[in-house]
Amino acid sequence: MLKHQIIPAGKEVKFVFFSGKGGVGKSTMSCATSVWLAKAGYKTLLVTTDPAPNLSDIFGQSIGHHVTPIRNIGNLHAIEIDPDMASEEYRERIVSPLRDLLDEKNLQIIKEQLNSPCVEEVAAFDKFIEFMDDPGYDVVVFDTAPTGHTIRLLELPSGWTETLNQNAATCIGPGASLQSARVKYEKAINYLQDRNRTSFIFVLKPENSSILETKRSAGELSKLGIATSFLIVNGLLPEEACTDDFFCRKKVEENRVIARIEIEFPELKKIYYPLRDSEVSGTELLNEVGRFVYEDKKDIDGIKSSPSQPAVFFNQTPYSRESCHDLLKPTNGQRFIFFTGKGGVGKSTIASTTSLYLADHGYKTLIVTTDPASHLHDIFGQAINHEPTKINGMDNLYAARIDQRQALEEYKERILEAVKDQSEETKKSVEEDLNSPCAEEMAAFEKFMSYFDTDGYDITVFDTAPTGHTLRLLELPTDWKGFIDLGTLTKQTSEATQNKYADVIEKMRNRDTSAFVFVMYSEYTPMIEAWRASEDLKIQVGIETAMVAVNYILPPDVGNNAFFDKRRKQQEKYLAEIAERFDKPMIFVPLLDHEPKGIDTLRQLGQQMCN
Repeated sequence: MLKHQIIPAGKEVKFVFFSGKGGVGKSTMSCATSVWLAKAGYKTLLVTTDPAPNLSDIFGQSIGHHVTPIRNIGNLHAIEIDPDMASEEYRERIVSPLRDLLDEKNLQIIKEQLNSPCVEEVAAFDKFIEFMDDPGYDVVVFDTAPTGHTIRLLELPSGWTETLNQNAATCIGPGASLQSARVKYEKAINYLQDRNRTSFIFVLKPENSSILETKRSAGELSKLGIATSFLIVNGLLPEEACTDDFFCRKKVEENRVIARIEIEFPELKKIYYPLRDSEVSGTELLNEVGRFVYEDKKDIDGIKSSPSQPAVFFNQTPYSRESCHDLLKPTNGQRFIFFTGKGGVGKSTIASTTSLYLADHGYKTLIVTTDPASHLHDIFGQAINHEPTKINGMDNLYAARIDQRQALEEYKERILEAVKDQSEETKKSVEEDLNSPCAEEMAAFEKFMSYFDTDGYDITVFDTAPTGHTLRLLELPTDWKGFIDLGTLTKQTSEATQNKYADVIEKMRNRDTSAFVFVMYSEYTPMIEAWRASEDLKIQVGIETAMVAVNYILPPDVGNNAFFDKRRKQQEKYLAEIAERFDKPMIFVPLLDHEPKGIDTLRQLGQQMCN
């Protein structure tokens, strides 16, 4: 049944999308599907729109921004859309036809417009739909970015409708130059809404937070007229590996989650894929995954445990606990702590646990999430709003969630108030800017910056979006300079925004004020993504990583069988590499036999992490 939803019918090109909460295995499933299709004889293109791509790591070869043939798979090509290169290509496409029509002064104005903060996202979408307009393939498989940002990407064109006219000047270029793209954008959206041409597949883990995110995202897609085709529930514990009380308890909880998945998504077909005893990489293993999903071939190699071999255990005490405490607590005024990393590594849990730990130690603490797919409300068991909310039962702990739409309304109100005494032409121009696709992102960043001026807290903990978008958040203001100096905003407003940004960045760079903590688990992909992001932060923004938190560490006294022995050896290998690459204080967070939710559970986890 499922294979018919991903293979083309007749001569029409088929588009297959994989999405879901970060860290659930979207890339693995999209790569496995692509390999399976190619081996079945279909000319296949695999495209990732994730700003932190890992296709090259999975296939073991360099891919990058250009369509690249995958070695040893005759029908398969892949591309990792690079946001910077896509932006340059987009700018050139807009500017090129204007060079013979405009003088240098007006051409420069257009170039400055194209330095707006949303161009990168629009350019990525432009590249994305290039492969839907005339792909030259039988099937195009899209490995999408984490869900919240994917939905924003798909919503973008609907926001352009009113600004794409012959006379409008937009933050993504002059309206006249964008007219030719309009048909292409509308065609892409029509394809996305056509169930015969497009399949949209959600990948999720057997976890309650993953269910919440999938349900929310599927609902958002439904509002856009895009139907969900089926679900892949990834990483189920093999029954034969649950040989002790710890993993038996985990299996019982997992079964409860599976029962909930069946209730929450009764109309959708579901494929349940087991946890393997090693990472999935290379075309042979990927093809095995594809055969499991689409041919029901469940006797694949690697699922069963291999013979046990002694592991050489990594010394998990390279730094003292005191050094970690010193990095967290304030020393001179307010302290800002950032938890970031690949989606699905447990940032929200560790950020929440740390916040509770600090509050218990007498510090008035605020935790703020910048992640549009955050589940702080599920962790704390109460509503988390746009403004700080006191956590029930706690004297020193507060939480807030940046609501992008509410932030936009606040931003619009502030900007319009600043220009109320300006000319009608200026006010009209400002209103056009505020209705542009990038205004929401700018507003969210302004809200983010406002928490650096919030009085009354000793420590502010930021639970950030997945790594690629965290970096974009920090880089955004450098793109604003051309945008906010165009004259559409008053000089006073422009200077105030730039000064505020400069102050925030300085606080983030100052080790006495801020600490960046990269969260990962002990596998190659989250480790290497965190390492690359930490290097980018250092080089591009001047921010040094302060500490590393390694999550889901197998406790030494559980899982004593061949399956988990092999996984433990893999963990030990990457723990050693993490220590070598980062050379920073490390927090070790154990795997639990239940999902960490509620004050009592978080407090117990904090004691294990920090004592």
